Amino acid sequence: MKLFASPRRLFVNGAALWAPRLPGWEQARAILSGREPPPAAAPRPAPQLLPPNERRRAPDTVAVALESALAACQAAQLAPASLSCVFGSTHGDLAITDYMCTTLAATPAQISPTRFHNSVHNAAAGYWSIGAACTRPYTAISAGPHTFGAGLLETCAQVLSSGENILFVLYDIDARGPLAAVAPSRGLLSAALVIGTEPGKQLLAPFDLELLAQEDFEPSRAQPANAALVAGNASEACLPFMEALALGGEHQVRCLAGPGLGLAISLRGPG
Repeated sequence: MKLFASPRRLFVNGAALWAPRLPGWEQARAILSGREPPPAAAPRPAPQLLPPNERRRAPDTVAVALESALAACQAAQLAPASLSCVFGSTHGDLAITDYMCTTLAATPAQISPTRFHNSVHNAAAGYWSIGAACTRPYTAISAGPHTFGAGLLETCAQVLSSGENILFVLYDIDARGPLAAVAPSRGLLSAALVIGTEPGKQLLAPFDLELLAQEDFEPSRAQPANAALVAGNASEACLPFMEALALGGEHQVRCLAGPGLGLAISLRGPG
């Protein structure tokens, strides 16, 4: 069942992607399109928006989220402070969650105040607001395995209601400790998109969005070699969309935004 009377036309005006074997959007485009082989694992990025001391202390979630968020804004040639944002993460910072649980069980008086304030799900969005001096509204969202689709839907809804460009940032990191058995995630991964109702200066692709309600909705899959580069990360569902952007041309991408709720995306890249 279609939930829109007709598809909605939107525009990807900036994009970014970071994973150890996809370190930055330009290199990722060449790798995902088969023009270059993937490199050996790159070290974690350092969030350039933060002062040196904060940069060194920033947890992995903040590092990868801010790296992609800034790169997407730069690609769109838009000031980071000018954009409302949607931040999506399946699990938040599981490394800090594991630390908090372990310390509370063993030596609760030794909880680190710094790690405590980094444990909240919207920590990366808060760091972005401070580092980018952005006072525009932000949304922090989690929808389990449907987080990419739910975050993209939320972003597109805000774009359509406001008529403005909106920044969408997705990120997840390694699961740690006992939580890894029930909330699995491997490696680091972050993606970011700037989406608007009008084409920007550096338009990547227009796309038509349909919202469908059906129980047998089958999401798209990336090419096996590309999927292997981020396999096991809780945010890997973003890869078919990012792969389509990298390949250019026309693509049909489908992703889940919730149980029985899907996004059908007709994307027309410049390639």
